[in-house]
Amino acid sequence: MKEFSYGGVGSNPFKSAALIKISAFLFVSLVFFYLGTRFSNGSSLQLIFFSSHQRPQSQLAPDSAPVGLSPNHNRSFDLFSLINGTASSPSSGNQQQLQTAAPPPPSPPPPVLLDRTGVVDENGKMTDDFEVGDYDPKATEDLGSDDISVEVGDGGKGDGGVRVRIKKFQVCPDSMREYIPCLDNLEAIKRLHSTEKGEKFERHCPEQGKELNCLIPAPKGYRAPIPWPKSRDEVWFSNVPHARLAEDKGGQNWIAIDKDKFKFPGGGTQFIHGADQYLDQIEKMLPEIAFGRHTRVVLDVGCGVASFGAYLFSRNVITLSVAPKDVHENQIQFALERGVPAMVAAFATRRLLYPSQAFDLIHCSRCRINWTRDDGILLLEVNRMLRAGGYFAWAAQPVYKHEAALEEQWEEMLNLTIRLCWKLVKKEGYIAIWQKPLNNSCYLSRKEGTQPPLCEPDDDPDSVWYVDLKPCITRLPEEGYGSNVTAWPERLQNPPDRLQSIQIDAYISRKELFKAESRYWKETIEGYVRALHWRDFKLRNVLDMRAGFGGFAAALIENQLDCWVLNVVPVSGHNTLPVIYDRGLVGVMHDWCEPFDTYPRTYDLIHASGLLSVEQKRCNLSTIMLEMDRILRPDGRVYIRDTLAIMDELKEIGTALGWHVSMRDTSEGPHASYRILTCDKRLVRL
Repeated sequence: MKEFSYGGVGSNPFKSAALIKISAFLFVSLVFFYLGTRFSNGSSLQLIFFSSHQRPQSQLAPDSAPVGLSPNHNRSFDLFSLINGTASSPSSGNQQQLQTAAPPPPSPPPPVLLDRTGVVDENGKMTDDFEVGDYDPKATEDLGSDDISVEVGDGGKGDGGVRVRIKKFQVCPDSMREYIPCLDNLEAIKRLHSTEKGEKFERHCPEQGKELNCLIPAPKGYRAPIPWPKSRDEVWFSNVPHARLAEDKGGQNWIAIDKDKFKFPGGGTQFIHGADQYLDQIEKMLPEIAFGRHTRVVLDVGCGVASFGAYLFSRNVITLSVAPKDVHENQIQFALERGVPAMVAAFATRRLLYPSQAFDLIHCSRCRINWTRDDGILLLEVNRMLRAGGYFAWAAQPVYKHEAALEEQWEEMLNLTIRLCWKLVKKEGYIAIWQKPLNNSCYLSRKEGTQPPLCEPDDDPDSVWYVDLKPCITRLPEEGYGSNVTAWPERLQNPPDRLQSIQIDAYISRKELFKAESRYWKETIEGYVRALHWRDFKLRNVLDMRAGFGGFAAALIENQLDCWVLNVVPVSGHNTLPVIYDRGLVGVMHDWCEPFDTYPRTYDLIHASGLLSVEQKRCNLSTIMLEMDRILRPDGRVYIRDTLAIMDELKEIGTALGWHVSMRDTSEGPHASYRILTCDKRLVRL
C-alpha cells in the first residue's frame, strides 16, 4: 500500500474532474447572479419570471396579468405595457423596498370611454353595445310607483346608467274614451287670439310633459266590429254610442237607430235617394270622369257619415273623407267604424296634410264651407290638391236655388273659378262640375294684376306640415308631372313620372327602386298570408306608419285582401306622398313625435317597418306606442319590423300596454339583424 503524498498526481485535488466541474458551476452561477441583479435594477430589459401561483385566466381583468419579477417577486407588472415598452408602477406594499431603484416610466392614460353609436366598435367588431338614447322621465312621471321600476347600471357595464322599466300603463278615465290629443286640447284652444277662421278645429298638441300617458278605454259593451262589406250598411250601437247625429239628420236618410245597431241607408243631404243614384247622375253628366278608370282617388269634403265614399268602393275608387270635429263631431268616427277611409281635418288657416295634385276628383256636397272668403284662399287650397285636369264637384244651394243671396254667392263662385282658370264643364240640377287646367298657359295669359297671383317658383306645393295657406295659385310642373298618370289599375305598378321630383340620394334608377320595393312587399305579404294566415284576420282599416312608395299597400291589393291602407310619410324622411297618390293610393304627412288626427279604435292593423329605430333619436318610444294603442281597435294587431337592437325595449313597452307580444324571424332567417314583433290587443286586457 502506497503512502499518501502531496507530490503524486493522484493526490492533487485541483486536478480531479469533480472539482473542475464544481468550480465551473460556481463561476456560471456568479455570472448569472450578477446579470440578474444588474438587469433588474431599472433596466428596460428586465428578466421576467412568471409566478407559480397565478390565478386562472378567467379571473383576471381582460387588460392585465400579474407577473413576478426577480429578485422582487412581489412586484406586479402589466404584460401589455411591458410589450409596448412601458412599465406599470410598483404596488404600494413594496414602495420602501424599491426606493433605491430607478423610477419607472409613467403609466399610460386610461382609454377614452366612447359612446357606441353604431353596431361596429373601434376594432371593427360587431356589437350591440351602443348608445340608443336616454329615456324621457316625463313619460313616466304620472305613473304610480307600483307600475315602474328603476335599475341602476345596465347589465354590469359599470357606467352607472339608469333605465326605467314600465310594468303596466294605467287606464284613462271613461271621459277620455274618444280623446284626440291634438284636437281636444281645450287649454290651447282657449288661448287662441281668434277662432273666426276655424282655428279651433286645427292641431293644437299638448305641451311636453302633458302627453297622453294612459290607455284609452273602449265604451262599455264594445264588440268586435262588423266585417266589411256588411259594415257599410250597419255597425254596433255600443261601439259608437251617440244618438245625436241620428236625431239631427234623421230626415235626410243619413243614419238611423235600429235596436242595437246603427243603419246607414246610403243617403245624404243632397242625395236623399241614395249615394248610388247620385254617383250614376255624376257619371251621366260627365262620362269623362269614368269612376274606377280615369278617376281613382277622391277627396270628399264635409263627408257626413261618408256614404259617398262607401259606395264608391264598389266602383274601384278610394275616397278619403274629411270633416272637422264640429257640432257633428262623431261623423268621422261613424265613417271609420263602417270601414271607410276618413280623417279629422278642417279647411281653416293651414294647408291640409296631402300633397299637390293628389286627387282626381274633389267633392263637396253641402259642406258648409265659404269657398270665396278671403279672396278664395280655401278654394286655392282645393286647387293645390286637385290633379291637373281633375274635377271639382259642388252640390249646394247656390247652384240651383234662385234667391238673391244665393245667386250672389253663385256669381262670386263663377268669378273666382274663372280667375283660377277652371272651366265649368257641367251644371245640372243641384250639381256643378269644374275642371282644372292641364298646364300653366292659362295662368300666364291672364291680364297683369289679376288676383290671385301665381305662387313664387320656389314655393314647394308638397310642403304641408304646419304650413299656412297661401293666397296664390300653385304652379303646375313644366314637365307635366302629375297630369299624365295612367288609368287604374295599371297605375298601381307603373312608376310615375313624379318619381324624378323626389329628393332622395339614389345611386340607381328611381324606377328600379320603386320596382324593387314593390317586389319586396309583394313577396313579404304573400308570406304573411301563407304563414301567418292574414286572410283570417278580417282586415279592413290598415295604417302603414312608414309607407315609402306605398309598396306595402300595393301588395295588399295584389294579394286581394279586402282592406284599405292609409299610407303615412313621416316628416323625418323623404316626402314620397306624390308618388303614393300617383299610383292610386291615399296617404298623409305626419310627425310621429305627435299624436295622429283620428279617433281612438280606428285601425284593425298597424304596420311599422324600420320606423321606431329611426324615430327613437327624436321621439320617446313609449309615447309612440301609446299612440299606436290609442288608435288600434280592440282585437287589432300591430306588426313592427325593425332592428334586433330595440326589440327587447319594444317588447317591454308592448307588455306594459297589455298587448300579447311575440318575436319572429324575418324571411332572411335567425341570423338577420331584423326581427318582426307581432302584437295582439285583446278585447279584454289581461
